[in-house]
Amino acid sequence: MNRSPGDSGNNDEDGTIECSFSLKKSKKDCRISLEVIDMNKKEKNSTCDQKQTPRSSYFTLNKNTYILMGVCGCGKSTIGALLAIKTQGTFMDGDIFHSEKNVRKMSSGMPLNDKDREDWLNAISESITSHAGAWPLFFGCSALKRQYRELLNSKIKGSNIHFIHLKGNRKLISERMQEREGHFMKSQMVESQFKDLEDLEEGEKGFSVLINNSPEQICREIIAHI
Repeated sequence: MNRSPGDSGNNDEDGTIECSFSLKKSKKDCRISLEVIDMNKKEKNSTCDQKQTPRSSYFTLNKNTYILMGVCGCGKSTIGALLAIKTQGTFMDGDIFHSEKNVRKMSSGMPLNDKDREDWLNAISESITSHAGAWPLFFGCSALKRQYRELLNSKIKGSNIHFIHLKGNRKLISERMQEREGHFMKSQMVESQFKDLEDLEEGEKGFSVLINNSPEQICREIIAHI
């Protein structure tokens, strides 16, 4: 999987980032400090000790999926990976679920249509439904149109779905895309993405976050909201 400059986090080959943590409590007082542990750096066959404090004591977000939506270049992978680390959850990049046909089409500078995206959205739905890793699950998926979000909501089972719109203006997104190397999404496709984009509307479960700030600040704002 190709990643854009500025993307953070360690990934397995399937595009998944898993993190855990431990809690340390001082004998002198009741203050608790959080220690983040990158699970990808641990042994594959490691297991949780029964004495280990459960991760739910810090983030009680089990079975919640947060779909980071927005146009290309808005930072879905960067923010998703960082959120997974900060919440001991999981991040998955929706780009890896595109068919070879879709990738070839986008690589040639042609935007996808509704039909192209249908199988992609179904594959994402299946992945979220079958997720057996750490929660919360953060998933990078443009989900540009309300009909795409409704399809995801109707297909995904066993998880509460929320949408987080990473929102930026055309100028900022265009500048980011021009600096992006090695990705099949071309900078000239920015306009088509904005043309398809439909903001979250009343009745949809989610919220928007402006991407003008640093990834750290954006993550703090998101975590405060959820």
